[in-house]
Amino acid sequence: MEAYIVDWLNLFSRWVHFITGIAWIGSSFYFVWLDNHLLPVADKSDEDKGVAGEVWSVHGGGFYHAQKYRVAPGQLPDTLHWFKWEAYTTWITGMFLLALIYWYGAEIYLVDRSVADLSQPAAIGAAVAFLIGGWVVYDLLCKSPLGKNDAALGGVIFALLIVAAWGMCELFSGRGAYIHFGAMLGTIMVANVFFVIIPGQSRMVEATREGRTPDPDDGIRGKQRSVHNTYFTLPVLFVMISIHYAMTFGHEYNWLILIAISLAGVLIRIYFVARHKGKASLLPVALALLILLGVAAAIAPHAPRTTRATDAADTGTTTGPIDGAQAGAPMTFADIVTIVQARCTTCHGAVPTFAGFPAAPAGVELDQPEQIAKEALRIYQQTVITRIMPIGNLTQMTDEERMTIDRWYRDGATIDWIGAH
Repeated sequence: MEAYIVDWLNLFSRWVHFITGIAWIGSSFYFVWLDNHLLPVADKSDEDKGVAGEVWSVHGGGFYHAQKYRVAPGQLPDTLHWFKWEAYTTWITGMFLLALIYWYGAEIYLVDRSVADLSQPAAIGAAVAFLIGGWVVYDLLCKSPLGKNDAALGGVIFALLIVAAWGMCELFSGRGAYIHFGAMLGTIMVANVFFVIIPGQSRMVEATREGRTPDPDDGIRGKQRSVHNTYFTLPVLFVMISIHYAMTFGHEYNWLILIAISLAGVLIRIYFVARHKGKASLLPVALALLILLGVAAAIAPHAPRTTRATDAADTGTTTGPIDGAQAGAPMTFADIVTIVQARCTTCHGAVPTFAGFPAAPAGVELDQPEQIAKEALRIYQQTVITRIMPIGNLTQMTDEERMTIDRWYRDGATIDWIGAH
């Protein structure tokens, strides 16, 4: 019953997180577009009122006329719409999911003892430190003299993100590292809204209502953080879907893949921001595509795959390289069935016996030989190519067993077995 309740909490919070995330990112993208499409005002009287620019648009059968003031209007309307709850709700539901899946289930999704032998409290503590530390370092950099030079600030932030990605991938499972990298960026984004953008806007509103001239620095700081948020968006979205693609987070150089794809996302966003202002160079998009193609080529599976011998059959730890294609005695399909039933069916069974799984993940059940033969490619990819399964190596699959699966798949044993039955 506990696993069933956790599954429903996961579903509900993920749904809300998705909905509010769409609202937040949508409004963020819209206002970046709006800000970059402003034209000089056509009516001189609007300019005298302090209007800096305007844009006309049509949507849903209606015409809209948006204006932006240099600082603030002389008098505020009774109703003023704020855009903040989308950001707050997205972060709250995201943190709930993070705690539910990666902290409550740290032994499954966060800790990988083949990466770092961390206890559950130590892993969670390190995760929290990255989230808080990421914001503190970023905020101090923005407030420092470096914050007045956008190019230099961006370069330093990117360098620190490389260090953070490498550090997380050296401490956590690949999946846990990717999600926490995205959570760190998401925390920075919502903290920008909570600590900088909204307080600055509140001071500007208060000054206007009291008849004082608002401090333009509040608008400048808010604009800077808002621009940073829009560049963080695509890397965060990549991280959100990355858990479905073990070829990225399960790779030996997963941290480098994470940074490369994040950089491609930033470059794509740079192009669209520039495109809002008119003609824009396609160079950022071209570079992004080259990066993505380069990553795809670099991580493509190749044969023969080098595997590693175990230090001890009951630990799954590794030592030097051995050619899996040449090692080991002849094996049969029965050997594969034995390995899968011992290492995989605790989760991938009709009735999973491992706590936290009310049903087989992704609906993949491996109780019967026919099911194992049908899922041969998936088993090979997840246990040999990416080595992310068993998740966190909870069932302690040894490298000899992975080599056996490797040889079985390469020898076409699956097809032979199906044909014989």
